[in-house]
Amino acid sequence: MTYSMISHLSCPKCNETYLSNTIQQLCKCGSPLLVDYKLDEVKKRVTKEELKSRPYSLWRYHELLPVEHEEHVISFEEGMTPLSKLPFLGKQMGISNLYIKDEGLVPTGSFKARGASVGISKAKELGIKHLAMPTNGNAGAAWSLYAAKAQIEAYIVMPEDAPEITRKEVSISGAQLFLVNGLISDAGKIVADLVKERGFYDASTLKEPYRIEGKKTMGYEIAEQMNWELPDVILYPTGGGVGLIGIYKALLELQQLGWISGKLPRLVAVQSEGCAPIVRAYQEGETESLFWENSETHAFGINVPKAIGDFLVLDAIYQTEGCAVAVSEDEIREAQRDVAKEEGQFICPEGAATFAAAKHLRESNWIHDSDRVVCLNTGLGIKYPDAFEVEAPLLEVYERVSFSQEN
Repeated sequence: MTYSMISHLSCPKCNETYLSNTIQQLCKCGSPLLVDYKLDEVKKRVTKEELKSRPYSLWRYHELLPVEHEEHVISFEEGMTPLSKLPFLGKQMGISNLYIKDEGLVPTGSFKARGASVGISKAKELGIKHLAMPTNGNAGAAWSLYAAKAQIEAYIVMPEDAPEITRKEVSISGAQLFLVNGLISDAGKIVADLVKERGFYDASTLKEPYRIEGKKTMGYEIAEQMNWELPDVILYPTGGGVGLIGIYKALLELQQLGWISGKLPRLVAVQSEGCAPIVRAYQEGETESLFWENSETHAFGINVPKAIGDFLVLDAIYQTEGCAVAVSEDEIREAQRDVAKEEGQFICPEGAATFAAAKHLRESNWIHDSDRVVCLNTGLGIKYPDAFEVEAPLLEVYERVSFSQEN
């Protein structure tokens, strides 16, 4: 049986089509390319009930992924992360049905493993030997480790202030690591020159078509884990926006397959007040964003001043009657503490931003108490060891804990 039901690549701006069995980057018009599938054939060959007997990884949806030959799959069994209800935090926020989709539990500790698995697998299938990419940390770490397994040499450029753990992940994988005294946009310019001068495969966000296909499986999983009854709201921390674009793409595909029905979830793009180009564009009713000058946030994954796929993010928001919300750095830290204190989960700052946004939207009654709300946590909190300052009394060996003070 055919492993993938991929059809071709298409441009969402000019509708130009491209073959999927040769190396493709951007459309000639400059837009990212998207993968199309033979959904009528998928409908004939696969049922959602059949998925129950398949392995618990994102490759359970292989007909709807772009790798045509199973022997090219590079996987650490990523995917099928928990979708858990948060009753204590939900009560505190006034949201009775609050859920977390916890992507910190995939290999490499972040949702970037999804894109890396599918992107590297397709790169291997296409015969790619060298790739280059800019990153704020986690994507570079994931792609480096998956590339090592695929025997593909990776050149990674990241901002100097990216989390140290991600730098170490890149380095230990054997990838070529370079730090830049600037932002991811500056790293992107360095990669662009490397691609032009050396002919390396450009694995930058949405400059290759396949990362999004790994990310979209979060949408498949949410639907399947909710027994094909969709939530009302999905909040996603948005930098490059691939995850949100992917979830929307997945939902549209599931609709066409007839596996879901009814209204799609309202999609919410969450950004930091220190870098909120999508939010500003949404507030102004625009279809594309402007470059955000002097961007800064400790949630490094969403520090993207200008996303190449911004028009796709905004379209997903508008089409689902969603919105875009910016939260402060203090609110992100407070939400990170709240999730840990109330539910015992140490999530990353980007994930925490979605809970801060959910709180805002509940207070304004945009989210109702009865809504089923899913917040995406995109990584482990322990990958950001400098996000918090820890203060604790220092005891001498002869001292003991005193309970005379208020705790």
